[in-house]
Amino acid sequence: MGVVKPLRIGPHELAAPVVLAPMAGVTNPPFRRLCREQGAGLYVCEMITARALVEKHPGTAEMIAFDEDESPRSMQLYGVDPVTIGRAVERIVAEDLADHVDLNFGCPVPKVTRRGGGAALPYKRRLFESIVRTAVAAAGPLPLTVKMRIGIDDDHVTFLDAGRIAAAEGASAVALHARTAAQRYSGQADWSRIAELRDAVPAEVPVLGNGDIFAADDALAMVEKTGCDGVVVGRGCLGRPWLFGELEAAFSGHERPTPPTLGEVAAIMRRHVELLIAHHGERKGVRDSRKHMSWYLHGFAVGSEVRRELGMIDGLERLDELLARLEADQPFPPDADGPRGRQGSPGHVTLPEGWLDDPEDATVPAGADVMHSGG
Repeated sequence: MGVVKPLRIGPHELAAPVVLAPMAGVTNPPFRRLCREQGAGLYVCEMITARALVEKHPGTAEMIAFDEDESPRSMQLYGVDPVTIGRAVERIVAEDLADHVDLNFGCPVPKVTRRGGGAALPYKRRLFESIVRTAVAAAGPLPLTVKMRIGIDDDHVTFLDAGRIAAAEGASAVALHARTAAQRYSGQADWSRIAELRDAVPAEVPVLGNGDIFAADDALAMVEKTGCDGVVVGRGCLGRPWLFGELEAAFSGHERPTPPTLGEVAAIMRRHVELLIAHHGERKGVRDSRKHMSWYLHGFAVGSEVRRELGMIDGLERLDELLARLEADQPFPPDADGPRGRQGSPGHVTLPEGWLDDPEDATVPAGADVMHSGG
């Protein structure tokens, strides 16, 4: 396929039509910096609950931090109450906390769906409509986008109605993770649904596709098969921030960079830990880095003992000792593409009692607007 045109989200034109999906405990400033240095795109911070932002919860300030040179600053909000969502967006605008706001209607984890949030919420069309309308009005000049899933399960598909509603209420773009909530992260994403969404909303509203993008060729294939305007990358970049350089090159028609050797990956791993320590402090930064180690080493021939010890590091000195034991000139493995991070298995979606009785009911679920990190 030829060169893909840049992606415009409101006033923001992205040189590459690529968005980093918010991932809890992952897409903090250090990880976003590593990704931004590799290629152009929109890099979204971890999901923030609207209520926590409104009430200025102590842990929120660190989660909404951005590097000084980060532009546009992108924040994703979660909530189920139009009033709370509106107040959160008003605070973002009044205090200049971000340049773009995304609303999460795609989270499949039980602690979210059992309260009617995430991927469960678009089933309540009028409530969904009220949230998007309120958020767009509060955002003013800030572009506001919506991310969602196909639906709750195969019997309760919501994405077409939700996409049309979001576009009609002024959303600057809509993104679809082409799985149902019941699938969670298992099985295969159904890209044909992305094509359906592209056909269902006005051409001037960008449609972004998400699901099973583990390599640059996957992104090109998604755009070609669905006609979507850009891609959202989540698990595929875990332990692989250089994927964004490959994506930018692929979309611009340039020669793709050579994948890193194990020694080059080790250097990125060390820098990642340094950035996490600078952001969180040494103790928390080192602890937070441990989960990234297996992702960075995915596919490489590295002994189980070194892998295990890297997942237990207590500081940079120990990290350096272990990285020195790696075979630095080992080339990037050709079979390293593919699923990373959690996959799990499909399962029943937990919903509030009576949730499926009336899709037109706009009542906010009792006790739903709670503070948690989502997923």
